[in-house]
Amino acid sequence: MLTFPFNASVMPLSALRGAIALQRGHMFLFVPVCLALGIGAYFALPREPAAAEWALLVIVVAGVLGLLRFMAEDMAPFALVVMLVCAGMLVAGLRVYLVSAPVLPFRFYGAIEGRIVKIDRSASDALRLTLDRVILEGVEASQMPARVRVSLHGDQGYVDPAPGLRVMLTGHLSPPPAPSEPGGFDFRRLAWFEQLGAVGYTRSPVLARAPPQDGAAGLRIHRLRMQISAAVQDRLPGDAGGFASAILTGDRSAISQPRLEDLRRSNLAHLLAISGLHMGLLTGFVFTLLRLLMALVPWFALRAPTRKLAALGALGAGAFYLALSGGNVATERAFIMVAVMFCAILLDRRAISLRSVAMAALVILVLRPEALVQAGFQMSFAATIALVAVFRALSAEREWRRSIPRWLWPVVSVIICSMVAGIATAPVSAASFNRLAEYGLIANLAAVPLMGLVIMPAAVLAALLAPFGLDWIGLRVMEPAILWILRVAETVSGFDGAVMPVVQPAPWVLPVLALGGIWIVIWRGRGAWLGAGAVALALLGWVQGSDRPDLLIAHDGVVLGLMGEGGRMISRDRAGSFAVQSWLQADGDLGTQADGFARAGLADSRSPLVQMHRNGLDVVHLLGQRGLDYLPDLCRDGRIVVTSAQPDTRPGTCLLITPRDLRASGAIAISMQGGGGIVTRSVADTGGARPWTQ
Repeated sequence: MLTFPFNASVMPLSALRGAIALQRGHMFLFVPVCLALGIGAYFALPREPAAAEWALLVIVVAGVLGLLRFMAEDMAPFALVVMLVCAGMLVAGLRVYLVSAPVLPFRFYGAIEGRIVKIDRSASDALRLTLDRVILEGVEASQMPARVRVSLHGDQGYVDPAPGLRVMLTGHLSPPPAPSEPGGFDFRRLAWFEQLGAVGYTRSPVLARAPPQDGAAGLRIHRLRMQISAAVQDRLPGDAGGFASAILTGDRSAISQPRLEDLRRSNLAHLLAISGLHMGLLTGFVFTLLRLLMALVPWFALRAPTRKLAALGALGAGAFYLALSGGNVATERAFIMVAVMFCAILLDRRAISLRSVAMAALVILVLRPEALVQAGFQMSFAATIALVAVFRALSAEREWRRSIPRWLWPVVSVIICSMVAGIATAPVSAASFNRLAEYGLIANLAAVPLMGLVIMPAAVLAALLAPFGLDWIGLRVMEPAILWILRVAETVSGFDGAVMPVVQPAPWVLPVLALGGIWIVIWRGRGAWLGAGAVALALLGWVQGSDRPDLLIAHDGVVLGLMGEGGRMISRDRAGSFAVQSWLQADGDLGTQADGFARAGLADSRSPLVQMHRNGLDVVHLLGQRGLDYLPDLCRDGRIVVTSAQPDTRPGTCLLITPRDLRASGAIAISMQGGGGIVTRSVADTGGARPWTQ
């Protein structure tokens, strides 16, 4: 009997080589994924890499590039993965360095002068001005921020804000605020990439310091944008005009707050943001229209590359739409995606494919690596990848498509797009905004088809007729569709349980979920089940919930929240409202600050002494100088005492947290352990030593 030696270790290696061989021909899809892993790793670092560590990353990238042609064919993919991850870290670090600008290190009150470069509105609907070329009274040039953002309150109206106009005012400024709790959203990082060195407000009038120069800061485009917005609102008064103005020019100032809240609660607020949906619908309609018009001239259609000419026309329409909308990050991202698609047409490549999506992602990640950690980027590509994958699968089922009449296919396509995009973006939306519109799919099915079939074509019609003063025809065509969308939003938002609160998931959940979903789509072969396992693991971790802190203390000590049986109890009814709102949202709590204060059972909101007991925690909140009078008697062993005023001494054996402590640590979270001990985390601990946290 003959026997042969058997080495079990060869089997996995052979299987791995076979799996990699299946990926040949579409490995480019993994390039932006690996680059994103490096970018994500950079932002997750607890500190900025040292010079030697940056040098090591450069050596790895250069070394792999130099040795790549000498590597064995089955080893090259692994080396490329390592190189791309290192390159992602380098790209992110370079971007951080290139946009670095001074951040105001202290609170400021005084004269402010600068040039308007951006006009928008805050969450409270206050007009905001972003200024560059800033001059702050008494501040040295080395500490002068590149940009500041000021919310306007009080009696205004002395100037008509416009980009390029140099203004002066007296206001309050502070450094960009730190997270409201450890691990929470860090506005400082977002502000860093916008070169926003201070934010604040003014209640004094804004005055013109110098007139704008033609073309300065996009003045001409802004004037055109405001003229179009005003004309649209004049033709379509009320919320319908505000909606039309928002989707055409990005100006959302005319939409009332009740209608805006309806759109949010029904998951239709994305229709207002000029992003991938609007850019895709507009350029797609222009592309189809141009091809149809050229086909009406047979002599021209038979001799000219009509498909490429239509792509150029659609690309130009998209570029103009980008400029008209104000050029925000979401619109830039959408334009890059459609530009890649139409460039593929110009190069005789397939326009809509995963390769085009990968190319768009690669361009965005190289130019703006910070986009990776923003909800807009995540939702855009989640929807796009899911749509391409689903329609690719449907294209393979030819019998299914043939069963649908050709005239009905556009409607079916829009419905499928709504369903797929809604399902794909739901996890990102829920994790980012801590609430899920339970009837959002129904609302989108009822509203989104009208965007593609009526509103965007009518917008193009209005633009074509505008030179003849007949733009009102297009606007009147879109008006019933807009009113229908607003009615759908109002109806759906009024359903019982329209909004389901979502507890903030653990930080690892969303990245694992995203990687698992991408792996399922791009991996060929049986290994795709690994992606399904990652998705299942992430969903299981999300369902089990994250451990929310038992006690949260605001960065200035003016308010704290203790988790109770009916939700988080809040020590103050008004103070620290922004932090409290963030806490409740992360808890998955739809209650208000007033509800949280009522849970604490506190009768007098002006009392300098607040005591709360829950989950084994004994907490005392002492407010103002009057509260310090109680400190010597209340500072006992096992008790947590938080003061909003700084005491002269630290009496007793309690865990005392003062404003001086909080200035060093930022907001604090305290959690109880099984053995009765406590774990304390602060923003300083979780934020690390990064350029935007200094």
